[in-house]
Amino acid sequence: MDHELGLFVVADGMGGHNAGEVAAGIAVETIARVLRSDHVRTGARLEHALRAANDSILESAAERPECAGMGTTVSAVLALESGCAVASVGDSRVYRWRGGRLEQLTHDDSWVSQLFPEEGPGSEQARERHPMRHVLTEVVGVRPNLEPGFELFDLAPGEAFLLCSDGLHGVLSNERLSACFESGDVRSIATRLVDEAVKRGASDNVTAVVVRRES
Repeated sequence: MDHELGLFVVADGMGGHNAGEVAAGIAVETIARVLRSDHVRTGARLEHALRAANDSILESAAERPECAGMGTTVSAVLALESGCAVASVGDSRVYRWRGGRLEQLTHDDSWVSQLFPEEGPGSEQARERHPMRHVLTEVVGVRPNLEPGFELFDLAPGEAFLLCSDGLHGVLSNERLSACFESGDVRSIATRLVDEAVKRGASDNVTAVVVRRES
């Protein structure tokens, strides 16, 4: 996270022998570095930063055989002068809390999301229980010419965003995620979310970043 830039990122790495951690670190560092290099913050710069992170991971993997095949999911929010930019690759997500309702803003790059593309009765449960729910169709650092999911959103005072890994949203339903937002400051909400996911048996990395616009 870089509060001065208004940048918030969650990266969930994958790959053997700590390579996933390396990929996640490269992604976060590269995204922040690219955005710092230009004083004009735009949504297009965030897209460019994710593509630069993709290139950096590919270059590092080519130079380090022990890291071959490493990659990472990324979800990112960049505050702009008007609204914010949201970008994602993989199955780390961004949600927005607005008017007492939690809304998923990103789309999972996963096999089951392609199989069950529409929201509807039972679709969320079907995705959560499918044996191939963890198979991703896109990650940062695996192949060239990355096309991140990207969108611009307006932003009103009091609204909050949740950036999280699949270790969190994979075990907590939308109803449980929403319930944790009903009271408390952003730090206590994030702690509550992580604690509940761990108690419910999360086996993957559990990461939650909650940020709120105060004014």
